[in-house]
Amino acid sequence: MSTISTLNNLIETLKDGQEGFRAASEDIGSSELKTLFSKYSLQRSQFAGELQEAVISLGDHDPADSGSVAGAVHRGWIDLKAALMSKDEHAVLAECERGEDVAVAAYRKALEEEDLPSNIRAIVQKQAAEVKAAHDKVRNLRDSVAV
Repeated sequence: MSTISTLNNLIETLKDGQEGFRAASEDIGSSELKTLFSKYSLQRSQFAGELQEAVISLGDHDPADSGSVAGAVHRGWIDLKAALMSKDEHAVLAECERGEDVAVAAYRKALEEEDLPSNIRAIVQKQAAEVKAAHDKVRNLRDSVAV
């Protein structure tokens, strides 16, 4: 896979996460979770911006700028709406974690690309570590909320 398509795939994954966390932050009752989800939504937006700049620096002046509806299904965020309607914090956290599982896997796959330029690999590695930390935080919060 080319570096540009690898990065565009990550951008779509990040945009889906940004939208998922934004929706979760708007509809969750807990102020602690509202703040956390807003922070992760903003983080995903910033990460996508960094990768869009990288795509442009590689000569593609039309980087991905949104998630995809079909992709959202595969990226784990599609059941979030139902969880939010239920007002069940455990269910919302479980859906957020599922979305994050997909993001962690997308970064892992991107880092397996051998032809990733070292400057871009450094950006992807830094983002991957933060996405993994967010995943683990969401998972731990899910585990701490009684079902």
